[in-house]
Amino acid sequence: MLRLRPRIAARLTATPPVDDALFRQIEAWQGARPWGRMLDAGTGEHSLRWILGLSTTAWTAVTGDPGRHEDLQRAWGPRMRPADRLVTGNWTDPELLAGERYDTVLADYLLGALDGFSPYFQDRIFHRLRPHVAGRLYVVGLAPIDDEGGGEAGDIVRAIARLRDACILLAGHRCYREYPLDWVHRHLVAAGFRVIHRRRVPIVYGPRWIDGQLDVCLRKLPCFPDPDLAEATRRRVEELRRTARDACDRLGGLRFGHDWLVAAEPG
Repeated sequence: MLRLRPRIAARLTATPPVDDALFRQIEAWQGARPWGRMLDAGTGEHSLRWILGLSTTAWTAVTGDPGRHEDLQRAWGPRMRPADRLVTGNWTDPELLAGERYDTVLADYLLGALDGFSPYFQDRIFHRLRPHVAGRLYVVGLAPIDDEGGGEAGDIVRAIARLRDACILLAGHRCYREYPLDWVHRHLVAAGFRVIHRRRVPIVYGPRWIDGQLDVCLRKLPCFPDPDLAEATRRRVEELRRTARDACDRLGGLRFGHDWLVAAEPG
């Protein structure tokens, strides 16, 4: 999410800025504090590209997906400094980064993704990260989708989310599971953190989100146990894509739900 820092000379050359409201807020909360050694506890292309534009002294980025590790290594390997690391691992492993501490730790949508890698570990993740946080922890996530409200936009977002999750389950895979801000706040405190800042940020979903979520459905179809069901689902995906794009154009985006972010420090 963005880059308006004055210390441009300290950034990695030619790293494109990331324009994201959530990362902009984190930068505002960080203020003049040095980023220092930084841990991206659940990395992806978006968060890592943002970190590459910060004035860190070194960074470590963790993913539970070996394929994602390879993709990130190919994309960003040439920009990595000797002390920067991409690590494949699971936070249920007590040996992962054992004894290492970081000035800044980012958990960007990590909580929701855990169900795909470490089911039922969500209530322990902040305890697990606590020994690695020497300075500040930033947690970013998506609030669970409400069952009601939001008008036409809400109806379409819910329909897309339900179809996506149905396709994931029919393919025999696990869905992500999101948690609300108050749950996160309680568990941070229970893990020994002091919450410094918290904020909800309204979401406006656009065509990129619509296509991204529905393309997940299409990627799952080859794993369906019934070819006829897969074909019927494909037709439903494209029907919903047309409906959602039309509404997005008419409404100027699908305004529904919110992301949240929290800044916390060891208590």
